[in-house]
Amino acid sequence: MSLDSLPLQPTSRHSLAARKIVVCIRRNEISRNCRIDFFQSNFATVVYESFEPRDPAQTSEPTEETYQAVVNKRKELRRRRKELRRRRKVFDEINNIYTAKPYKPKMLGPNGAATDENAEGFKDDLNCVVMCPDCKEYPPNLVEEFSSGDMVCGSCGLVVGDKIIDTRSEWRTFANDDQGNDDPSRVGDAVNPLLNGSQLETTIAFGDGRDSKQLARLQNKSQNDKASKSLMQAYKEIGAFCDSINLGKNVSDAAKHIFKLTYDHNFMKGKPQEAVIAGCIFIACRQTGVGRTFREIFQVTHVSKKEIGRVFKQLESFLQKIKEENPRGAGSLSNLDGYKASASTSAEDLCTRFCSNLNFRNAQKIENVSRALARKTSSVSELAGRSPLSVAAACIYMASHLMKESRTSKEIASVAGVSDGTIKTAYRFLYQARDRLIEKEWGADKKAIDNLPVN
Repeated sequence: MSLDSLPLQPTSRHSLAARKIVVCIRRNEISRNCRIDFFQSNFATVVYESFEPRDPAQTSEPTEETYQAVVNKRKELRRRRKELRRRRKVFDEINNIYTAKPYKPKMLGPNGAATDENAEGFKDDLNCVVMCPDCKEYPPNLVEEFSSGDMVCGSCGLVVGDKIIDTRSEWRTFANDDQGNDDPSRVGDAVNPLLNGSQLETTIAFGDGRDSKQLARLQNKSQNDKASKSLMQAYKEIGAFCDSINLGKNVSDAAKHIFKLTYDHNFMKGKPQEAVIAGCIFIACRQTGVGRTFREIFQVTHVSKKEIGRVFKQLESFLQKIKEENPRGAGSLSNLDGYKASASTSAEDLCTRFCSNLNFRNAQKIENVSRALARKTSSVSELAGRSPLSVAAACIYMASHLMKESRTSKEIASVAGVSDGTIKTAYRFLYQARDRLIEKEWGADKKAIDNLPVN
């Protein structure tokens, strides 16, 4: 068999390169006894060797063994390609395990028979349904195992999905102290809008060794934000002050929001932090409708009334400026739209708190009467310009005698924070105008009105 009649018929994409090598062999540019790899890929490797000597005058014929080796090699390559196709198909099925097979529901007619798809009123079901590839039941009978995170077919037990995300509610963010269990939290606390940054950080716990403790300290120094530290310290003081005078959480949160605004806009620059905190609490009380006086804030924060008043005026203009710049709301201060900076604490607002502190048996009735008296004091010219504390105390003093549950001026003075003489002076003006102030709807009889104390 001559070289020209070699049974070389390359069928792969490298056939052009194979033909070039054959031409080189025929032109004696390549040794006839060398080992030639026609294809350097996963598809084929054809080898010809043991040709006749290099003498060009002689002709060479491939041996039977060489021909059989080529045939066997081609069979092996076909077997490998078939195996690769099978593996690729299995791999695609594994990746697409969540993809359900196409399902076309059929509309049922009036008699229960299936109607044609092209009939009017037919609607295709566009829902993506996970089905068991073995059972192919519809609706699918799938059971989610929360402990292992697997989706299992309830009919045959095939696991059709793993690592399922748990969409149930989160656990508590703390562990039981009495049981000594680990923290069951998986995601941590929610983001605090009162702090800066994303609040996503890593914490290294203290260990037993000296190196581990030093590493934890270095981590805390590098991770902790100084701005967040100062804000947390201020929030802690605001919460303690509000708790000491029995202010609700709404007042505490409002004061924290105002402080956050002042911190973000550098309002605190050059001002003592204690005075700014006192001013924020005072404004928060007015904003939430819980009246407190400068004297009460002074007793808690130990900041002078003069300093509180000065910071209050500056905060008032600062909040009004923010409100004008952003009419829809000033950032985190949600109740700024309803805040009136010029409004002061009225005597009517103080009557409710003072009556509750005096422990009247008929507290609701006395509170309503004292508030009604406080509303009418605007018609008494002698009380104009007097402190709301003294006016509220005088109204409670008169209402307690009208409802026959009298309290002395000293008892009311201890609650209102004013002197006994101040209450009697304000009450004297109320007593002079008693005929136009007292109403019949209050239920006070004529004897109780006549027995009102003069002083």
